[in-house]
Amino acid sequence: MISLKKYLDSAESGIGDRGDEEDRGTVQVVIDAYRSALIEMGNCSVDACPALGPDLKRSLAGLVERLYAEVSPELVASTRSCTRERLQDWGRRTARHYEQKAAEVKELLLVVARTAESVGDRDLRCAQQMDEVTTRLKSIANLEDVTEIRASIERSASDLKTSIDRMTAEGKAVVQQLQGQVSAYQSRLEEAEYIASCDPLTGLGSRPWVEGQLQQRINAAQAFCAVMIDIDEFKRVNDDHGHLVGDELLKQFAGELRSACRSGDMIGRWGGDEFLVLFDGGIEAAHTHAEQLRAWVCGNYTVQGRHGPQKIRVEASFGLAEHTVGKTLKELLDQADAQMYLHKGVSRANRKGMKRQGLREME
Repeated sequence: MISLKKYLDSAESGIGDRGDEEDRGTVQVVIDAYRSALIEMGNCSVDACPALGPDLKRSLAGLVERLYAEVSPELVASTRSCTRERLQDWGRRTARHYEQKAAEVKELLLVVARTAESVGDRDLRCAQQMDEVTTRLKSIANLEDVTEIRASIERSASDLKTSIDRMTAEGKAVVQQLQGQVSAYQSRLEEAEYIASCDPLTGLGSRPWVEGQLQQRINAAQAFCAVMIDIDEFKRVNDDHGHLVGDELLKQFAGELRSACRSGDMIGRWGGDEFLVLFDGGIEAAHTHAEQLRAWVCGNYTVQGRHGPQKIRVEASFGLAEHTVGKTLKELLDQADAQMYLHKGVSRANRKGMKRQGLREME
């Protein structure tokens, strides 16, 4: 970052001039690398802390947007300062977040310990009360007056019933309190598991979650198919319109994908502009549904661009692979990936052919 600013300063002052064209090319390469570094910082922050990473990712994406304007030493210095401040703030908030999570676990352990202590105290009190009743009952044997014996037995029975009722009530109260506290912690754990299983941008299943679903089906020897989906020429969307527009397009595409899938289908974001869908059943039914998906999700999307609403045409490549007995997770994914790139190559050739045909018609 510092060397980039120095290079721009020297370029402005004419130091180390190796030709305007070469200088511009070098600056562009460095700026592209700088943008990519910021984007990867954002991606890594999501992996490091799913709860707070998306905020930093969006913030860094905003800085990347600024670098699409005319680059100057002042802009680079400003970006450097903003990046440092936002990384430091994210680091502090992430540290506090994990400290809070650790404190919650500690608190839960203390709740269990206090409950065990409370049960122990209750049992001790009840044991003392039982001992008093037992002593009183033994003393009855030394009594000779039947009326006095009867009255003593009634008092002992009443005290015994009171002790048992108190034990029952205290036991219920302790159990109810523990159930409430455990339920609260269970909700927090379920929320944490949900966050971990979701892709923060699209809301679809995360890659680790999809991998887990795949492995479960493989271990159970279920019949299923996996389809890998890749948005064609998505990098051009980011280059032409910016990463914020690209993110919005990914969210819309994910929404359309979710709408087109059946309730039993498993959908996840595999990474970048790639998605993975799992179909239970055989290859023929999966092929039919994959074609329906492609027809549904491909087409025109409207996103909010730098200068207002922007219509973007989206095409996608699909790679379908069927799981058979003995096929590993890697082999299944490699097959789906290979089919997807084969489809992508055919689509690219078709687009080039259409462009050439259009040029001939214009001539």
